[in-house]
Amino acid sequence: MYSLVSAPVLGFDLTRLGGGSATAEVLLRALKLQLGDLPVLAERLPDEGVRGPLWVEVESAARRLPTLKGVGTDDPGSLALIERAPIGSVDALLTCIRYDVMAWTWQGTGREATQSEAAAAATALLCDAAVASYLREVLDEQTRRMLGAGWVAAVRKLPTGAPIDLGPYHYAISSLLDRLRSIRPADLNRLVQSAEDARRNAGGWSPAVHSASWAAYLSDRVKTAAAAQLLLVQAIDIAAIPLSDRAGGIWNMLSGAVQALVVKDLLDTATAHRLLAPVIAALGPAWLG
Repeated sequence: MYSLVSAPVLGFDLTRLGGGSATAEVLLRALKLQLGDLPVLAERLPDEGVRGPLWVEVESAARRLPTLKGVGTDDPGSLALIERAPIGSVDALLTCIRYDVMAWTWQGTGREATQSEAAAAATALLCDAAVASYLREVLDEQTRRMLGAGWVAAVRKLPTGAPIDLGPYHYAISSLLDRLRSIRPADLNRLVQSAEDARRNAGGWSPAVHSASWAAYLSDRVKTAAAAQLLLVQAIDIAAIPLSDRAGGIWNMLSGAVQALVVKDLLDTATAHRLLAPVIAALGPAWLG
């Protein structure tokens, strides 16, 4: 269910999870990995005697994570659970990491595809770190620390790498994210109102997001779009936008705008307007540059 093509869905879950911003950071760093980084990560992977018990805890914790299927509408506090329950799952996250984020490390196709020993170990270390933060609310602290320790130690040894390229509209995306990071209460009120207006007039929004995602795929900007969505997760977290507002429409509104900006040169005017207009109404046009 998670994929880099559908990064807005992954972002929607991450923006509602306590460890979502940290998971986004792991994925952002993973998107910058290069071939020479793999041995550095691989040598920090604990042996199976250490990892085995940790992943038993992961499997147990994953079953405790709220799901939409497990929430009854008549249950006390069901609205709060629905706001937090992810659309995807731990398995979906791991699949995304192994076969989307780390797709470049595989040789061959289909069932014949294989990874080198270093690539497989590096991918495993990445999965450890991502699941530790994704399940932050249901894993005990010691398990989380042990799962993430190898990744933290390895990243310290990696070169910083080039900044993430957000494509032709890098400046506009960065300006919007900066605007969100330092958002004022009055701006947040306008965002909430604009999201409510957009939700009441939702016609055409889903096809517009689909068009923007398809344009990213066709133009080979899937990783660029995914990085922008992950940066949005972090910007919303820094802004401390309330969870209820994120779930209630602000994520969808901002995510659609970011997705549109990544491929703005490829969208028709009506689609771009549908996705950008609600945010412009709330925050003004200055961030567009």
